[in-house]
This record gives sequence, C-alpha cells and structure tokens, in this order.
Amino acid sequence: MSFKSGFVAVIGRPNVGKSTLINKLIGQKIAIMSDKPQTTRNKILCVLTEDDAQIVFLDTPGIHKPAHKLGEYMVKAAEGALKEVDAVFFVVDATEKFGAGEKYILERLEKTSRPVILIINKVDLTEKTALLPIMENYRKAYDFKAIIPISAKEGENLEALLSEVKKYLPEGPKYYPEDFVTDQPERLIVAELIREKILQLTRDEVPHSVAVEVEEMKPRKKVDVYTRATIYVERESQKGIVIGKKGALLKEIGELARRDIETMLGSKIYLDLWVKVKKDWRDKDGAIRTFVAGE
Repeated sequence: MSFKSGFVAVIGRPNVGKSTLINKLIGQKIAIMSDKPQTTRNKILCVLTEDDAQIVFLDTPGIHKPAHKLGEYMVKAAEGALKEVDAVFFVVDATEKFGAGEKYILERLEKTSRPVILIINKVDLTEKTALLPIMENYRKAYDFKAIIPISAKEGENLEALLSEVKKYLPEGPKYYPEDFVTDQPERLIVAELIREKILQLTRDEVPHSVAVEVEEMKPRKKVDVYTRATIYVERESQKGIVIGKKGALLKEIGELARRDIETMLGSKIYLDLWVKVKKDWRDKDGAIRTFVAGE
C-alpha cells in the first residue's frame, strides 16, 4: 500500500469549530477553544500520522472583516494558507445560515485550484432533516469535491472525513517524525492555554484585547517548572476585570490554565501571572509580532 503525505488548510468563519476539529483529529489539545469568535490568531501547524498517511493541518484564524491591524494579520494568515496546501477543508456551522461571510470565503476559494471539501460541523445541534437543504444550498454555490457533515465535538464522522481527504493527497514520505504533533513553540502553547481561560472567564469587553507572553520557563527545586507569564490588556479598566475582586479571577485563570499546562508538559508547574496595560497593542506591528507570531 502506498503512503501519502500532504498539507490541508482548515478555513472558515470565526467560531465554526475549526480548532475543535483539529484537536479531535490530532487526539490532543493544541489549538485553544472558546465560544468567543476569532479565538485563533495565528496559523498553527498540526500533524496527524497514520499507517497509510501523514496529514499536516494548517489551523487558521477565522476569515472576517478586520477592524484593526491584528485582524488584518489574522485574515492574511488564513488566506495565505490556501497557497501552501494540497487540499482545503472549508468548515461551516450547521446552525448558522449561509450569509455574507460564507460568500466572501467562497469568492476566495474560486481563486484556488486545490480540491475543497465542505465540512458541515455541529450536526449534533441540528435536526438531521435540516442537513439536506444545507448541503444542496452549498452544492449550488461551489463545486466541492465532497460535502461531509460532522460533529467535531462528538467525533462523529471524522473517519469518513479522513478517508475522503486522503484521496487528494500525493504519494510521498513523512515530512515529520511520527511523534511530531505541532510546530508551535512550547512557550507559545502555554501562552495560548492561559489566554483560553481568560476568554472563558471574562466578559465581552475584554477577550479580544488580551495577549499573553510567557517570559520565563525554568526548573526550580520545589516544582518541576517555574512559569512566569504576563497578561496584556489595552485599558486600565480591563486590567481590573482580569484581576477581579481581591485577585479572585486571576487566581481562577491561573488554576485552570495550570491544569492544562501540566497535562501538556507532564510536569508539575508553578504559574506566576502578572497583568499589564499596553495601550492599543492590536494596532501596533511590533506587539502583534511578539504576542501573536511569537517573534
């Protein structure tokens, strides 16, 4: 049996479940998840190695109309992924109507010659009878190689999805070792896990203004790894929200993040969190390169 290997871009509007799908396929948490839109800010490379294929997924930020330089960076990262791959997953939400956002993405897909598989996600939240009209609507809008309904959260129909995409991958060697899962530096994953907890616990005025930078990770006597991270927000009022009354919210953020980080590292950690204000960082190129690209 021949071995196949290739790259697959995972694109779609914000909050359609792209990161949930990637994590489920890979079998571990790499991309952070939240019910807030535009959670993923950068292109994340994740690798699935099976007996007959190695699939390199590019998890991308949700394609949206940008409101600041960070938004422009995110959309550029997502659209740039289309030029680097052998196939494309276009993920849509079964509970959302076909709208301007989907039309915008389809216009971008018209410019690519790569095979595109439409993934209708969150079928666990909709009636099965509603799927046929959704599929027919998208079939009229674009010449997809396949249309596959799934539930990324429940792991429903993912084997069929993998079987389908393998048809469009070229024969080739493994690009990465079998135990390789992501190209993301350890510090960047830790920063993202902390940001995930902030997204989960704070109100609407805070989430997109938050960035996290891990400044130190090193062994210490009483714990395996001492980790110091700074949470940046854009306004003083947001700093107060993140810290919470008598530091209660910051403590909860730290406790939840520490559990995920320890699971990932397989080590005990001491997580030291600080909160600082960096005014309007989302419109500053240097801050975006540091906080999002990890440069």
